[in-house]
Amino acid sequence: MSSVVIAIDGPAASGKGTLSRRVAEALGFAHLDTGSLYRAVGVAVLRAGKDPADAHFAAQTARALHPEDGILNDPELRSDEAAEAASKVAVVPEVRAALLDFQRGFAACPPGGLPGAVLDGRDVGTVVCPDATVKLFVTASVEVRADRRLKELRDRGIPAIPSDVLEDMKARDARDSQRAVAPLRPAGDAFVLDTSALTADQAFDAALALIGSKTGVGPLSALGR
Repeated sequence: MSSVVIAIDGPAASGKGTLSRRVAEALGFAHLDTGSLYRAVGVAVLRAGKDPADAHFAAQTARALHPEDGILNDPELRSDEAAEAASKVAVVPEVRAALLDFQRGFAACPPGGLPGAVLDGRDVGTVVCPDATVKLFVTASVEVRADRRLKELRDRGIPAIPSDVLEDMKARDARDSQRAVAPLRPAGDAFVLDTSALTADQAFDAALALIGSKTGVGPLSALGR
């Protein structure tokens, strides 16, 4: 890879998405939420009037996805309809292959000629970018992550019961860590950042310090705040 690549993995609600965006902005790097790609394909298929379960059309759509497509930042990607469509296109092997190529191309040649890229999501450091310059595995206790998810749901006006959110989080952790293909785990050379007792700013500072020590790259301005 010719660019500086920061791979940030971690379980659900660990804070990896927020941290990744802040790091990318501070360093002047491109950012990619890899999980949004499947939602983008699903939404694009729906907008074309097709069924996301149509494997051939879903694969065509995935192969046509471009880093500068506005759909990657479309608010509709956060909708329940997008999530449902994403679950359908994600089981298509040709879609997964096309999006793996997309992610690796994004890392190797960040859009806009930027000097580096920050990719976040599951399996980024182990499968997508095993040769990333810096690998971070962001985690937190399941109780802390459940509290974060509960706040997120309530902020979106979605009723949620704390005990249910916690049990759902535990179940998801079990599925992700025990799946046969690319189970969720830190890469052997990843730095594990536990954010259980950290504020967002403290996690951000720790990530920048690590990246700086590994690459010599620092923030463009006062830590991006």
